[in-house]
Amino acid sequence: MDNTEMRTLYKLIILYILSKVDYSITRTQLFGYMLDKGYTDYFTLQAVMSELIDNGLLETKSARNATHLLMTGKGRETFEYLENDISESIRNEIDTYLTENAVQLRNEVSISADYYKTTFGEYVAELTAKERNIDQLSIKITMPSEEAAAEICSNWQKKNQDVYAYLMGTLL
Repeated sequence: MDNTEMRTLYKLIILYILSKVDYSITRTQLFGYMLDKGYTDYFTLQAVMSELIDNGLLETKSARNATHLLMTGKGRETFEYLENDISESIRNEIDTYLTENAVQLRNEVSISADYYKTTFGEYVAELTAKERNIDQLSIKITMPSEEAAAEICSNWQKKNQDVYAYLMGTLL
């Protein structure tokens, strides 16, 4: 394959991945997969990603220090027309990866925690759990120090399922 064909394949792989999930994928997650599999190098991947965005096939959305990738309608149409250009072995490899890592990938984008300083000098920890990009639980907790807010955010990443189960069990 020449360079143009390889770049087209990388684009199709990206679109294939996005077409297979019902949650958002971050740029970091996608780059991690593509680079770990040795498909290409970082600079080529960056150029391919820019082309997808410039051509209106992908959109990006920034949220809490992460760039989420979204396939546009034009991207979906283009992919449906060209999806058979991806070999079955690559499709199977991606499908296996997505199946084996679904919980981790989903949690990385659906569980978020961040904090900020208020005008009164306190810190607010914002904790969110999403499913299919819809907030299932959103909590704001005011803390007296940055350390306490940071600890709450860290613990939310580790214990969000326990907290959610406790709240539902207590409130229902």
